[in-house]
Amino acid sequence: MRMGSNIVSRRSQMKLALFLTGDGNYHMAGWRRPGADTDGGYNIRRWMEHAQMIERAKLDMLFIADGTGVSGTEDLETLQHTSRIDRMDPIAILSAVSVVTKNLGLVATISTSYNEPFNLARSLASLDHISGGRAGWNIVTSGNKDDALHYSRETHVPHADRYDRAEEFVDVVRGLWDSYDDDAFPRDKENGVYLRPEGVHFLNHKGKHFSVKGPSSVSRTPQGHPVLVQAGSSEAGMNLSARVADVVFTSQSSLREGQKFYANVKGRCDRFGRSPDSMIVMPGVLLFIGETESEARERFEQFQSLIPIKVAIQRLSNNLGGIDLSGYDLDGPMPELVVNSARVSAVESYVTIARRERLTVRQTAMRAAAAKHHWTLIGSVNQIADQLEDWFRNEAADGFNILASDVPDAVKRMCTKLVPELQRRGLFRQEYEGPMLRDNLGLARPSNLKINRASTYGLSG
Repeated sequence: MRMGSNIVSRRSQMKLALFLTGDGNYHMAGWRRPGADTDGGYNIRRWMEHAQMIERAKLDMLFIADGTGVSGTEDLETLQHTSRIDRMDPIAILSAVSVVTKNLGLVATISTSYNEPFNLARSLASLDHISGGRAGWNIVTSGNKDDALHYSRETHVPHADRYDRAEEFVDVVRGLWDSYDDDAFPRDKENGVYLRPEGVHFLNHKGKHFSVKGPSSVSRTPQGHPVLVQAGSSEAGMNLSARVADVVFTSQSSLREGQKFYANVKGRCDRFGRSPDSMIVMPGVLLFIGETESEARERFEQFQSLIPIKVAIQRLSNNLGGIDLSGYDLDGPMPELVVNSARVSAVESYVTIARRERLTVRQTAMRAAAAKHHWTLIGSVNQIADQLEDWFRNEAADGFNILASDVPDAVKRMCTKLVPELQRRGLFRQEYEGPMLRDNLGLARPSNLKINRASTYGLSG
């Protein structure tokens, strides 16, 4: 049965976000391109310029990828060739960007593995207030095994335990966002009443991982709750998405896989009392846009030529959860791999791609260096628009998270070439629907669920 038959009112236009890593460039060698920014890791002016550019193009969100620590520090000889070392805190970046934008959604990637829910709830609620209701949180569990060493732990938390913690973490955060009624703060000077006591709600949560009394120190935000994005494609990740996510960011590399994931994750919503249409699925896609397909392919090959094979192999090893590839023939087929529990869905995705496209270890590593296991599109504007439309109309996506190969050039190409073509086809908006991220995504503002809190959040109190 087609998933569309279960959807109340599937959106008629796709949603678009720009996905930027801490340094800006998604492609591993993007920083080496002539004219590419190399100071995105610390230059806030760059972030402001990029945000203003995509807001003029009416994109839904600026989506910042982030990790708790630096991956690959055990091999500085290889790490020296990569640009994802200096990364500012995404909340700090987005707070600054909010001042120079009006409608653009602002999504920060923040891990549940090595944070506390009270601090995170406060930071994101603050960003939602600062931006006038445009904040979002990309919920992830830390995949870098070395992250534990920054937080007084000897070993990395196993995959299953990380998701168990994440489930409780998210529920505590949502509960803290409902610490106050919308009208809890009359701030009545004449009668000297700043706060209505009956509008305050203590969380009083005592669970397996957290004990949090509440209330939050931040009033209820313009959106009620910042938009929740979830990026996991494992069984645990899809269940978390179906239960809480407003937006699902996923990595799918073919139409068939995209359709399968789309139907799978939306089909789980019923068990949590949600409509499938309350969730927006946005696969990542790396674009190489040219005036012609041959020009786009030449551009792609130029990028690939700048990647040292040693760096590509190390990155693939990291993406596979630390699997050692040094003993394999680079020009032989990808081997059967024992799935490392740290990166279950990632390992399966890489193996699937290698088998489907008959890639060698070298080819798999080079592909991963360009786009990890995301979809890569190379072609003219019309060719790329055709492919995006095909996925959108055939229920593989509600929109796309565009991965910028380099900045600012790839961002400019997207905004000035691709977006106008999608608008011409009626597939993308001409103007924003409203001032808040939920307005533009077509998502309802959640009510304060203080009543029946225990059954709603799975929390005590």
